[in-house]
Amino acid sequence: MATSPLTRKIYTRGIGINRSQFLLQTVQVFFVGLIIGMERNVLPAMSHRFGIDSHAFLFLASFVISFGLVKGALNFMAGGLSDRVGRKKVLLLGWIAGIPIPLLIFFAPNWWWIIAANVFLGINQAFTWTMTVTSQIDLANNRQRGLAVGINEAVGYIAVGLAGLGTGYLAVLYGPRWALLGFGLAVIALALLLLLRVQDTIHWVHAEHAQNQQAAGTVTTAPQAGTWATFLRVSFGDATYRALCQGGVTNKIADTLVWVLFPVFFHFHGLGVIRIGWITGVYAMVWGLCQFWTGHLADRIGRRPPVLLGFALLAAGLAGTALVDHFPAWMATAALMGLGMALLYPNLIAAMSDVAPPLERGKILGTYRYWRDTGYAIGGLLLGLVAQWSDKILPAIWLTAAIVALSGVWIALAVQETHPRTA
Repeated sequence: MATSPLTRKIYTRGIGINRSQFLLQTVQVFFVGLIIGMERNVLPAMSHRFGIDSHAFLFLASFVISFGLVKGALNFMAGGLSDRVGRKKVLLLGWIAGIPIPLLIFFAPNWWWIIAANVFLGINQAFTWTMTVTSQIDLANNRQRGLAVGINEAVGYIAVGLAGLGTGYLAVLYGPRWALLGFGLAVIALALLLLLRVQDTIHWVHAEHAQNQQAAGTVTTAPQAGTWATFLRVSFGDATYRALCQGGVTNKIADTLVWVLFPVFFHFHGLGVIRIGWITGVYAMVWGLCQFWTGHLADRIGRRPPVLLGFALLAAGLAGTALVDHFPAWMATAALMGLGMALLYPNLIAAMSDVAPPLERGKILGTYRYWRDTGYAIGGLLLGLVAQWSDKILPAIWLTAAIVALSGVWIALAVQETHPRTA
């Protein structure tokens, strides 16, 4: 159905004209990053309090495996669900699912409660982060998608880094359980309060679809592929989608290494929780801060150059971490890894957005995010097994570096430029 002039005026796309709603979504993703970031440093370091042997790497990784399986599956569900009921309702469900996380960690008598907490974390992150990035893409125009994703991921991962560092200090002052309980509940309460002012961006999607139909000289609604058909096409049938999906899996395998094994690796080298927090925090904050310009850069020069450079720098940073053995050098390799992530991370999803039809955007991005975040489960299982088998973390670091390098080669061979102006 054609859109009236009034509707077109209200739901005109562009970051500037929608700056208030875009800013609200930006603050929402900051809170989303704080929730996942609060676990990055403290939780692996407190595993010994639950009687877990310091070399039980696979069991230690189980909390991330549960998170990845749930978040991956619900990313896909969230995309299709938001296309039907709207973005805001799914965002609300995500925040409600976050409430049990700090409570379960606080009262946990054993590690299985931590695994259960991360099931809820998977639900929370799948629904909230997926909706914020999808909503910001909805609000942006075609030439601003890289910038929109860059801002979203930048703010989210700055929050991840700040939360990892901040909860490290809070854990020293008040103990890890109290630190995570107070921090988590405060963040969720603020996010729910702010959600009252958020508008549903599904209206902008419908206006964009109507505009595209008018530009094509038709107002008919093309039949949409079913959810399962879309999943199969994006996952396996289309070479571009397939390559971008495996790139998403790979960067989460690398992030799993940082989340689960880096704290233990550095602890074995004599670093305390605050220094470990600085290393993982620098990684996340460089990743976050640099995305303010890496997404915009890809809007100007195309997606391929920053994505391929990002994979190269990430692999180099991982190899460097394995080769050096002191705190300042690990800070430098963490920053290099963060820069690599900043170049590849927002631009993989921006490339998916370039080639996704508007009315299928939720399902297609949901499929990509399914595979990307299932990478946490794949990474937790694979790296946990390698570390367990070798009784060392170093082989897992080298394996991750090799996987990242090969993933970049796959994208270089399979993906052509997707940006509308430079393709």
